[in-house]
Amino acid sequence: MPKQKTHKGTKKRFRLSAKGKAMHRSAGTSHLAARMSQKRKRKLRGTTAADDVVSKTVAKVLAGNSY
Repeated sequence: MPKQKTHKGTKKRFRLSAKGKAMHRSAGTSHLAARMSQKRKRKLRGTTAADDVVSKTVAKVLAGNSY
């Protein structure tokens, strides 16, 4: 039986936390931030947890390899 391959696009965008949640970077943080309020930019800092349904899919396609 062939091995499950890691989905490379998912690997670049998500990490699994210790409890198995899929953590991701907030959307809208790469550029055009000058027009945002400081409050909005602060809120977008760091990583946030994805929805539980998405977390299950992400864990499956990462094939046990959390980076």
